[in-house]
Amino acid sequence: MKNPAFIHAPHANLHKTIFFFVVIAFMSINPKQMFALGSSNSKDHATQPNILFIAIDDLRPELGCYGAEHIISPNIDKLAREGIVFDRAYCQMAICMASRKSIMSGYRPTAENNLHDRGPLINNIPDALTLDQHLLNNGYETVTIGKIYHDDEDENGWAQNYRSVSGDWGSRGYTLKSSLDIEYERKPLGKKGPPYESADVSDNGYQTGVYAQKAIEVLRNKKDKPLFLALGFRKPHLPFNAPKKYWDMYDPKKIELANYSHPPEGASEYNRTRYGELRNYYGMAEEGSVPESDARKLAHGYYACISYVDAQLGKVLDELEELGYADDTIIILWSDHGWKLGDYGWWCKHTTNEIDTRVPLIIKSPYAKGNGQRSTALVELIDLYPTLCDLTNIATPDHNEGISITALLDEPDRDWKKAAFSIWVDKNPKNIGYTLRSEDYRYTEWRDIKTGNLLDRELYDLTEGSLPNKNLARVKLHQARLGEFSKIMEGGYKAALPDSL
Repeated sequence: MKNPAFIHAPHANLHKTIFFFVVIAFMSINPKQMFALGSSNSKDHATQPNILFIAIDDLRPELGCYGAEHIISPNIDKLAREGIVFDRAYCQMAICMASRKSIMSGYRPTAENNLHDRGPLINNIPDALTLDQHLLNNGYETVTIGKIYHDDEDENGWAQNYRSVSGDWGSRGYTLKSSLDIEYERKPLGKKGPPYESADVSDNGYQTGVYAQKAIEVLRNKKDKPLFLALGFRKPHLPFNAPKKYWDMYDPKKIELANYSHPPEGASEYNRTRYGELRNYYGMAEEGSVPESDARKLAHGYYACISYVDAQLGKVLDELEELGYADDTIIILWSDHGWKLGDYGWWCKHTTNEIDTRVPLIIKSPYAKGNGQRSTALVELIDLYPTLCDLTNIATPDHNEGISITALLDEPDRDWKKAAFSIWVDKNPKNIGYTLRSEDYRYTEWRDIKTGNLLDRELYDLTEGSLPNKNLARVKLHQARLGEFSKIMEGGYKAALPDSL
């Protein structure tokens, strides 16, 4: 059996029209844009809007606006109240590099295009027209700060590039001599320094604060052309380094650990986090479970980093308002994938599970009718590229495999996709997991990456929450449902689009 078709579904053709002038008017429009043309979000603007494109690394939807009352994130929560919160947004692969390559290129990672492999996008699809390049070609001043792509080889579509900024830290972002000594001593062994750091320094004592200051500087020196400012915060990615005052916001005794400490019953052997990313850090167990004391400290550091990023983002948003740009700026906040904090007894990302593939997504458009609302529609990060094309009145490239969600910005509760799709590739052994998220379930097919032969299946009922504890694919009662989802996967992402598209 061949690999599922969702990775190769062709673009729909334009419907024929009766009147010749209508044909001429629509000839240059990507079919995926047509549904959004009736939306106020795609109207002609006197000038193209600015775009603030905010990436927060390794951030799962653990924010005040997502119901996490224990997290201090007032600035993101304010943005959520002013914009639209997407409760069910998904990445295309739960790892930084592949997720970001997919977002910025408009291609879904597949077994064939090798977007899942380490290395820059240009190694996989050399002629890809990226989002930044497309906006640059269409009159935007494109500026990147921090981590948007994973590799600097892909950063050719920027008029200004501040991927790296200078500051009083070294190596992996440490500022304490004790941490740096450990880091440099372990580097020759392929190991890393401490998994967290809490130095009593100002906000600019770590990279995150300097990124925000650079963004403010860019806003203050904005040129007389629309601005695409891509601001990529590197936290809460490991190591969890943040000024002490953000650690002090949380009482370690009140930090609750993950509810489920074991994998789901009947989980596939192919769907296991090996979390070498964490184990390589100094002091972390090289095998077995993470002790409770370490787990609590790691969660503490993760929360501190969220609040640190939130505070820096607040400075940028305040400056945007102060300069008078807020009324003509589209703001999109996203994370590249989720993250596990001991959930299922696992850490980091790297699976097809709901907790790894689900991400926070907030969009505030000055032209949206749905601001202040939430949407439970199934959306994907690959949808951001065509959405921004719609919002800026720029044609969507034909290769793009996402779908504009501008209609949801006006009607957040409208009928939408039947499924969202992701993959995971396990290189040892080399298998690929094709997974889809439906209204109530997550279904996964594990296949041999070379032959496409089916190896295993998983089915989880997500009405029980984001951490279901039983693989229903082993239950006879659900065999008919397995067939139903297999057909959806075979039909691909095009077949999962709403009937109105």
